[in-house]
Amino acid sequence: MTVANVYYGWKIVITLFITLTFCSGLGFYNHAVTLQALVSEKGLSVEIASTAVSLFFLSSGVVGLWIAGLLERYDVRAVVIGGACLASAALLSIRFVVAEWQVLVAYSVFGVGFAASGLLSATTLITRWFAAKRALALSITSTGLSVGGIVITPASALLLEARGLDYSVTVFAIVYLLGVVPLSLAFLKSRPSDLGMQIDGALLDKDAPITPTGILFKDAVRGKYFWGISAAFIFLMMAQVGALAHQYGLVGEHLSGRSAALALGVIPIASIIGRLVGGAILDRISATKFALFMMLLQSVALLSLSQVSSVWAFVVGLGLFGISVGNLLMLQPLLLAATYGQQHYSRIYGLSNMMTTIGIASGPLMLGVIYSASGTYSMSFLIASLAGLIGFAIYGWALRTRTSV
Repeated sequence: MTVANVYYGWKIVITLFITLTFCSGLGFYNHAVTLQALVSEKGLSVEIASTAVSLFFLSSGVVGLWIAGLLERYDVRAVVIGGACLASAALLSIRFVVAEWQVLVAYSVFGVGFAASGLLSATTLITRWFAAKRALALSITSTGLSVGGIVITPASALLLEARGLDYSVTVFAIVYLLGVVPLSLAFLKSRPSDLGMQIDGALLDKDAPITPTGILFKDAVRGKYFWGISAAFIFLMMAQVGALAHQYGLVGEHLSGRSAALALGVIPIASIIGRLVGGAILDRISATKFALFMMLLQSVALLSLSQVSSVWAFVVGLGLFGISVGNLLMLQPLLLAATYGQQHYSRIYGLSNMMTTIGIASGPLMLGVIYSASGTYSMSFLIASLAGLIGFAIYGWALRTRTSV
């Protein structure tokens, strides 16, 4: 097969892989290092800095339904590029903040831009372009999230250490724009029908109406499974994002300097390996059983990190946590798409993600408050482990109510 004959959906996958690398590296994963810089250079308390990170995730989730509506009505490029511009402006504004409330506003705006240019738009596109190989396509696309953690976050930590926060966030803002806008403008297409195709690449019959398959939004939200999976991911993301936001602090209790910066690569490397393996096998195994295993693995990994007694045990714990991170980030949209189809996917995922944001937003703050009270991250990560276990139990209950499209 020549390059010209490759299904255009795979070009979408590669484009999203690259853009998510920059979105996650400068957004999702980078909070672990910028949080510490906000404390040391801007004089913020750990609680205020953690609140800023929480507001980032809260705003990104709250606007999810609005962005989902935009994705259904407008060219996806306008949504993604607009989000990238907003995120870049918010990053740049951090260098000019002089008061706590300004930091909180900057991070709230950053969250809106991140939501529009990041995972919600990406998973919507993958759901529209793929059916038969959706798990593989989503695993490759979302691997960009982890690559961002490997390539950009450690580099960000070194840049912050060498040049300080104000200079660094200026660089972050420029890189965010350059990493997302040109490729999105050149390659993203909203639907296969834009190129005369059906999903998975079959030629479009011009005489046949285009009728996306799937469950209506109103019918999806009437079911117990939707609310069960959404509630489960509240606790799962509370644990996951809280741990990710404070991983640099945890690493700092065991390592220092360049060793600490390099240790930040353990989670995303493990995430890449775990996600690619997961994406390759998910079309042949039970996705629900795989999801339950990953939920339990996350809880066990966080428990081990809370009780770590040696450097090697610490690295193994980070690796196991990374495997769960990579797969759980992919599994929520994949499970929803498999259950409800593509017709109203963006709205269904948008609402579920908005609920999940309760956990995403509260996780960094919760772990920060526990750290301030206890003086160590051991108790913080123990509570995170328990939160993940609650999510595992809720999803187990929700499976009993599940019906697929």
